[in-house]
Amino acid sequence: MTSLPTDRNFLAIPEPELCDYAHSKFVIQQVPYEHTSSYLQGSANGPGAIVEASHFVEFYDEMLDMESYKQCGIATLPPIDFNGKVDQDAIALIEKETDEHIRNGKYVISLGAEHTVTYGFVRAFKKKHAGVHVLQIDAHSDLRLSYHDNIYSHASVMARVHEHGVPLTQIGIRAQCKEESDLIKASDNIHTFYAHQIRKNSNWMNEAIKTLGQDVYLTIDADGFDPCVMPCVGTAEPNGLYWDETIQFLEKVFAERNVVGFDIVEIAPQEGQILTQYNCAKLLYRLIGFQVRKNS
Repeated sequence: MTSLPTDRNFLAIPEPELCDYAHSKFVIQQVPYEHTSSYLQGSANGPGAIVEASHFVEFYDEMLDMESYKQCGIATLPPIDFNGKVDQDAIALIEKETDEHIRNGKYVISLGAEHTVTYGFVRAFKKKHAGVHVLQIDAHSDLRLSYHDNIYSHASVMARVHEHGVPLTQIGIRAQCKEESDLIKASDNIHTFYAHQIRKNSNWMNEAIKTLGQDVYLTIDADGFDPCVMPCVGTAEPNGLYWDETIQFLEKVFAERNVVGFDIVEIAPQEGQILTQYNCAKLLYRLIGFQVRKNS
């Protein structure tokens, strides 16, 4: 498996042995699949923008008091080539690629374009972790049965996950249709913590973690954050999560559960604005650090 050279990998790690596939525990796959974006376009550029922005993230994490990459190695893979594949065929390719890295013993992190890609990741992780539970940070429920007559729309990805028998906990939701609300109320497998609720509940973090199984797959839609933190996203919504509270919550999740893998999706880079991709890169590195610290 070929990883990107040092000047093009995540963080621009200079030591070849700490960014090649064979010796790295962590693998970052770039998944620039964009087919159903419904508002701002450009999420296909998201994975590359995050990797590029990561070159300006410090190796040393002051919160964790370590240079996390030196403990584990981080290989960055070239973008997946979809070669015209869309919908079910694209999901199958994503599942196949992800499954190969899991079987190779890697900790797989994925940078996606539109949120549709998460269904492929979850299908792969469920093969190894039968009881996996999805933790979704997002502004939108993504639980429509279909959107624009496409069941593989980004707005329907969590409906597909739910149909796959995977329990779901949603954090920060603040935009949905009645169909999605009805599904949440009817399902014992969906636990939704709305943005307006967590603002009034000082114990929401513990309550959310209690809904999770032991094995957790984490998916982060950048629009789950408030636009002041992540402004360049496909569909921004007010009253989102702030940086510190999100880091505090995810630190607890990594400490109390087995986070088997994660993705970051749905940024739409804009020329002259670097905040969103930089913050995503810093978030990704912080989560690697949480996992490294847990396994130390």
